[in-house]
Amino acid sequence: MNTLQNIQKKIITLDRWQQIRKAQSYGKVVFTNGCFDVLHHGHISYLSQARDLGDCLVIGLNSDASVRRLKGANRPINGEQDRALLLAALQFVDYIILFEEDTPYHLISLIVPDVLVKGGDYSIPQIVGADIVMQNGGSVQTIDFVEGYSSTQTIQKMLQ
Repeated sequence: MNTLQNIQKKIITLDRWQQIRKAQSYGKVVFTNGCFDVLHHGHISYLSQARDLGDCLVIGLNSDASVRRLKGANRPINGEQDRALLLAALQFVDYIILFEEDTPYHLISLIVPDVLVKGGDYSIPQIVGADIVMQNGGSVQTIDFVEGYSSTQTIQKMLQ
């Protein structure tokens, strides 16, 4: 299998995740989610820190339709398959699962990660799925953003 195929096999369905989880022991599974529309330094910092909280990092990636509902008609800049491939190419990302809903609540209820991670602009009670994770003995963590980096800022800079 070549390098690109190894990267692509990290992009999976929820059904495939459930098969993998039954067949393999990963220790602590860390979950985070987002649009990750224009990958930047802040994303790399955030995701690498998330991975350091466990043994396997699973990213719930908003579908294109979901991003449009959340961010507006001009988003995403990069399509879901492109965004998934870029994330999968990161060495510290183990799996990416696309989801169609506006929030990953249903996805979290089926994955039941050991650690749920969101950015520092959220308080734990605001984090979607925190109730599920904590009821199942897991933890919810926040990670501070790297100042000056966001997809919106990057897009605005490109348009100047």
